[in-house]
Amino acid sequence: MSKAYDAIIVGARCAGSPTAMLLARMGYRVLVLDRATFPSDTLSTHVVHPIGAAMLAKWGLLDGLIATGCPPIDTYAFDFGPFTIAGTPGTADAPLSYCPRRTILDKLLVEAAAAAGAEIREGFTVDEIVTEGGRVVGIRGHSKGCSVVEERARVVVGADGRNSIVASAVLPEQYHEKPALLASYYTYWSGLPMQGRFEIYIRPHRGFAAVPTHDGLTLVIAGWPYAEFEANKSDIESHYLKAFELAPVFAERVRGARREARFAGAAVPNFFRKPYGPGWALVGDAGYNKDPITAQGITDAFCDAQRCAIALDEAFSESRSFESTMGDYQRARDDHALPMYEFTCQLAALEPPPPELQRLLGAVHGNRQTMDDFVRMNAGTISPAAFFAPENVGQIMAGSTVPY
Repeated sequence: MSKAYDAIIVGARCAGSPTAMLLARMGYRVLVLDRATFPSDTLSTHVVHPIGAAMLAKWGLLDGLIATGCPPIDTYAFDFGPFTIAGTPGTADAPLSYCPRRTILDKLLVEAAAAAGAEIREGFTVDEIVTEGGRVVGIRGHSKGCSVVEERARVVVGADGRNSIVASAVLPEQYHEKPALLASYYTYWSGLPMQGRFEIYIRPHRGFAAVPTHDGLTLVIAGWPYAEFEANKSDIESHYLKAFELAPVFAERVRGARREARFAGAAVPNFFRKPYGPGWALVGDAGYNKDPITAQGITDAFCDAQRCAIALDEAFSESRSFESTMGDYQRARDDHALPMYEFTCQLAALEPPPPELQRLLGAVHGNRQTMDDFVRMNAGTISPAAFFAPENVGQIMAGSTVPY
């Protein structure tokens, strides 16, 4: 007879393990399933912006990440060609970002969930989501070489990415949909020191960035419009390297470095999904996916995990109905995410900025406070809705010495 759980979480990476950890710390019976074993890699931009780092600190995990040798990042620099806007991404309470390899970060998160009391099954494939009377009640799946087992829970949480088996089973409403906008690819380089900087280069129809990660390596990512995806995918390396020639100083730095890994990348659709229904919930990319150009995925996964765990606690304790508390979870997620989602999709188009944005960027350049605010907006520390609010734009333009 299977043991009944409060929650079964499908997926043990940046959304699943924190959700499991938080629920287990609240005293709930949690089972986490992942077809991967850890440590293992996955497609990712790696960046943990200051809000995400602050959450790791709150959960008692940031010191453990720092102890792995993950270098801190205190400056983001946006190179637009004629000028660069550089500033700090965080605040006094959470000043730094990090760019950990997923082999290290995900293992740390899985271990934290286990330490909290969650049961972890690595190398486990979920074959089927079990429903009864229109309600999700569990899963069927198997470990390698083993027979199929069925496990049941009050809620099954899909934390298994944009191709979520949970989402595929329950077919949630999708909204704010946009097609793939950008094809981006990354690899790792040695001999490309960054001195704590996350460098982003914006050029017409091209974007690329470099950020320090573990073991003295630098992650370098480059992208082009999705319209070029088919034409360029047969020779990714040449198109990747050619993009850097739009920033000759950076291109020269890369020529002096050494590539240490294969290319990884993809073009992804952009969407929101309704993140709950009878007996199920979605967190992370399973519920809300966007282009990686703003590197918000890990931080958003952490935020989702915390909101979802709080909502499920209210439902499990019967202090509020499942529908009410999960409806608030969806609204809070959407209110927080939508401005960055729209900004991300705008950036991912890689179109030259319109004249009014060019004038705003010119006014931001050279002013320490507004440059910090621009960087914090890109990091998600400040909402794009607040940064681009008419009153804020008016103040920036009024304080500028640049004619417009």
